[in-house]
Amino acid sequence: MKILIICNYSSGLYKFRGMLIQELVKQGHTVRAIVPKLDDKNEIKEENNLKRLHCGLKRIPMERRGMNPVHDAKLMFAYYKTVKKMKPDLVLTYTIKPNIYGGFVCRLLKVPYAVNITGLGTAFQGNGLLRHLVTAMYKVALKKAKVVFFENAENRDVIVEARIIPKEKTHVLAGAGVDLEHFKYAPYPKDSEITRFLFVGRVMQEKGIDELFQAMQRLNKGGYKCVLDVLGGFEENYFEKIRKYEKEGWLYYLGYQEDVRPFIEKCHCFVLPSWHEGMANTNLEAAATGRPVITSNIHGCLEAVEDGVTGYLAEKKNANALYQVMKKMCELSAEKKERMGMVGRKHMEDQFDKCAIVEETLKWLM
Repeated sequence: MKILIICNYSSGLYKFRGMLIQELVKQGHTVRAIVPKLDDKNEIKEENNLKRLHCGLKRIPMERRGMNPVHDAKLMFAYYKTVKKMKPDLVLTYTIKPNIYGGFVCRLLKVPYAVNITGLGTAFQGNGLLRHLVTAMYKVALKKAKVVFFENAENRDVIVEARIIPKEKTHVLAGAGVDLEHFKYAPYPKDSEITRFLFVGRVMQEKGIDELFQAMQRLNKGGYKCVLDVLGGFEENYFEKIRKYEKEGWLYYLGYQEDVRPFIEKCHCFVLPSWHEGMANTNLEAAATGRPVITSNIHGCLEAVEDGVTGYLAEKKNANALYQVMKKMCELSAEKKERMGMVGRKHMEDQFDKCAIVEETLKWLM
């Protein structure tokens, strides 16, 4: 079979779907992918990795965020020309614009396609015009899909209840899973009396960064010995706040890091107070490494944590709730924190093994 993948980021394609591509090629399928034009030097290495997997790339201009009718029409027309020329036997789409515009094109050209909704994004957070617009577009785009994959049951239920697609055409996967060989269990750090928290993600309001900063300020003012490492690029302007907190001595901003494993291994607890997620891969990666996880009590985050056993859950957008569970973590002995991490690793092995999720995905596709 000729299989075409349409997504919005080549680095994400390799990191989260590389094992799936590898297995498809191994089974004798030809795999190509449509990705946006290069705008990030970190994507160059991932492009080479994809080529080593024998996945050919076609780059098309794309604005990942926002909706511009002219630019989006050009994107859809570019998808149309490419899909018509390639004549794939199956198309897999990931993320909102590829899902919608790729779905439109595949339906028009009568090409079999499968859609992966990796998160509903900001469009479904309110009940305004944008939500109604995206709902209408999804109804058209997903109507003829072979299957629509979701990363958590809540996202699936929202789409089904909006009558976008019937439930029998959906399947919930445990996200993209986590590569347990790449994110190996690492011995728990015992060389410090300071609790080192870690955040990995885009520095933006919807990742709960404001609540996290407020909780850390309270902890330090309350005499708790703790610091916070922040990894990730700026999605919004937090430069002044971060510079201020660095001067206060409890925050270390480390920017984008290609390999997050050394930073996870160094931390005592991972924190992600996000407002919404499809499935937060960083939670899975930290838990697989054997670190307790503090995250929001929302679908897409809560699946990674057994509350009070492998970490703690906190109400989203609630700085006080986050403070309380981070305080609990600071008060735990190193032995209890280590035990949380060990049980979290077992949870990843049981529920989130990427090998098992790739196998499950292929059963629905083939």
